Amino acid sequence: MSRKIKNERKKPVSLIAYEDPTSSITEEYRLIRTNIEFASVDKQIKTIVVTSPSPGDGKSMTAANLAIILAQQDKRVLLVDADLRKPSVHYTFRVDNRYGLTNLLTKQNTLEKSKLKTSLLNLDVLTSGPIPPNPAELLNSKNMELIIEELNNNFDYIIFDTPPVLAVTDAQVLANKCDGIVMVISSGKTTKKEALKTKDLLHKVKTPLLGVVLNGVDYRNNKYKYMYK
Repeated sequence: MSRKIKNERKKPVSLIAYEDPTSSITEEYRLIRTNIEFASVDKQIKTIVVTSPSPGDGKSMTAANLAIILAQQDKRVLLVDADLRKPSVHYTFRVDNRYGLTNLLTKQNTLEKSKLKTSLLNLDVLTSGPIPPNPAELLNSKNMELIIEELNNNFDYIIFDTPPVLAVTDAQVLANKCDGIVMVISSGKTTKKEALKTKDLLHKVKTPLLGVVLNGVDYRNNKYKYMYK
């Protein structure tokens, strides 16, 4: 049973893949899913880090909707809030954040007791849990590797919503332990310099960059919202 959140203090992101499954935006999330499937030809891709250069680029929205699209394909999906500094998944899915990833990392709880079911078929969430004083150290720990191994045994896809790359090192640290990275940039907000610097930093980890999602494009100009390398 889901633990309902008591007080909503932050606006949840749009779950358009669920709310409007026939929209052109939802169709583009399906294209992202298809590209991930094609990228899995030589190596199975299950654990995916979603990040961005800066706050407000839309990475949490992309992570949530990508998780929904994957779950709609009859896959067992877990969306993990790995932003241990400014978590948002519990606001989006309106669940409590008393227990989550930090409780697993500090061995204060089990996965079974920490993960939460959503109202969407095949989709569970693992919130951040209490905000710790040392997020990067926790994500870089041996316990994190063990948790990922456990998640791999229980789900078909695990989507990690991580902090922006140019703000902290958390996304790079976690990406080193995952199968692929999706980078989100914002049209009219992310500068070319920021995008290139983020790409360079992500290329320094051993995990492949699966592609780049261009968020916030005006559809009246008939432009696409996605682009893959």
